[in-house]
Amino acid sequence: MSTEIVAGLSGVAVFLLILIWFYNRLVRLRYVVRSSWSDIDVHLRKRHELVPNLVETVRGYAAHERGTLTKVAELRAAAMQASTPGEKAKAERGLAGVLRSLFALVEAYPGLKADAHFRELMTQLRGLEDNIEYARRYYNAGVRDYNVATAVFPSNVVAAAFVFTPAEFFELDSPEQERKPVDVAFS
Repeated sequence: MSTEIVAGLSGVAVFLLILIWFYNRLVRLRYVVRSSWSDIDVHLRKRHELVPNLVETVRGYAAHERGTLTKVAELRAAAMQASTPGEKAKAERGLAGVLRSLFALVEAYPGLKADAHFRELMTQLRGLEDNIEYARRYYNAGVRDYNVATAVFPSNVVAAAFVFTPAEFFELDSPEQERKPVDVAFS
């Protein structure tokens, strides 16, 4: 074999190795995003399972607050049906907002605040909220790394060739919503 052929084959081999390395890196990052989304989904399901117990406990003390309790149930159902990170984030923002209203209602019922079952549910909910926050941060970091890898040269060439599309962030926080006072409606 001539040296030109060997050099050409070596160049092709190096190119293929680099291509494989970039492809495998994108696949690994995509799996980090998928598995971290799965973690968020598990925590959200646990929260969705806890909400009916919380509503029933509040209902026992505040039966005339039917409008708020109904809204919690409706938003919980919408959050459970959402599928994409963007849809879930929107639904979860709504659910979090109405839960804040529910917790504001609790202030009007000292007996409810003293109820052991309610306190246990609140402890569980706080733990779940913390877990969701940690999982969300991990997921968003994975999405950031993946999206950067699909956008920068030369991995963007590999990403485009193998159809690696950007992932969607999961943002629960809405700065304009967080600044608003809690709206408590007595129905």
